[in-house]
Amino acid sequence: MADVDILLIGGGLAAANCARWLREEGFDGSVVLCGRELDPPYNRPPCSKGHLQGKESREDTLFRPDSWWEEQRIDLRTRTSVAKLDPACKVATLSSREELSFDKALVATGANVRRLRVEGGEHDRIHYLRTLPNSDAIRADADEAEHVVVVGGSYIGTEVAASLTLLGKRVTIVMLEDVVHERSFGATAGRFFQGVLEEHGVTVIGGDELDRFEGPQGHVTHVHTKAGRSIECELVVIGAGAIPDVHLAQAAGLPIGERGGVRADRFLRVEGFDDLFCAGDMCEYDSVIHGQRMRIEHWDVAFNQGKTAALNLLGREQPHDVMPYFFSDLADWASLEYVGPALSWDREVVRGSIDDGEFAIFYLDGDRVTGCLAVESSEALNEASRLLREGIDISGHETRLADREADLAELR
Repeated sequence: MADVDILLIGGGLAAANCARWLREEGFDGSVVLCGRELDPPYNRPPCSKGHLQGKESREDTLFRPDSWWEEQRIDLRTRTSVAKLDPACKVATLSSREELSFDKALVATGANVRRLRVEGGEHDRIHYLRTLPNSDAIRADADEAEHVVVVGGSYIGTEVAASLTLLGKRVTIVMLEDVVHERSFGATAGRFFQGVLEEHGVTVIGGDELDRFEGPQGHVTHVHTKAGRSIECELVVIGAGAIPDVHLAQAAGLPIGERGGVRADRFLRVEGFDDLFCAGDMCEYDSVIHGQRMRIEHWDVAFNQGKTAALNLLGREQPHDVMPYFFSDLADWASLEYVGPALSWDREVVRGSIDDGEFAIFYLDGDRVTGCLAVESSEALNEASRLLREGIDISGHETRLADREADLAELR
């Protein structure tokens, strides 16, 4: 008999929501959740926004109150990682050296920040952001800083820049892209969000590359770029993306896909293992919506995959068919919503007015909608989600997409 019925490996939202849905669906067996962080599962967006700004406490960020885990009879083990996994024998060796046998398991080890190998990167007051303690450390150093350099122009970079500007800091973004968010959403959307940042005092330097950090006393004092810029600062925050954490999976012999994640089928079942599932940033699955293999890094995606994994751990054979949804806030200045993602597109159609800050951008590839970004335009986002899910042929309908008065529900 196994020590535990279901083992959840990972302390993020994928594992947490899986635990929740196991209980909500009536599962009465034993559940152990192992997470390497000091804190119980929490929502990560506040790390770059509300928590960093001092508006949300640690307790506000938690997935559930501390008491919930005991009430639900879920054995939550923080600061405990799975050091070794034997999927054939169904045994996990924990960082505490305890061995646990299990009946079924979810692997949801998430991702790690991408660290830059740059001269001077060991200096103090250079931060990466992934966890609550990271957010706390940035806030503590920000209290002693006047000028902050943020490296990277995607979600983390722009959100941190907005949050620290709200705290009265002078912020400069340095990035490879010409405009912020260009890699994910294209130049049209990028110019809008960069304009919002600049309007509120953020300096944005695009098309330049980090060269080295300077810090004669061990604390960073300057950021130098390949184009020859020297930017004085007292604090640096780096948002260079994330890498799926598949170290445990690789050592266990789980299949790794072309996108760097553990290969899973449409039920999030790990290929070749009947009782092993995966979810979150390190899950590369067959998407029934996109018709191709996907790996998507976003907390909301991980959250929803946790529910699908729970249902299938219970034998429901439920394909993961939740439309990927994203959002990002730049302080209280502007927010974006996005469905997709559009891995590629050959053209964009703008609906509404970018100048007025109420618009949607449809991303098209051939005769299909592949994604949509919306600012104050939820109706268009909802219709884009339907068009994408149903694979509607939009040939000849670009004018209708662009016309904010046109009823998109008529597109069938």
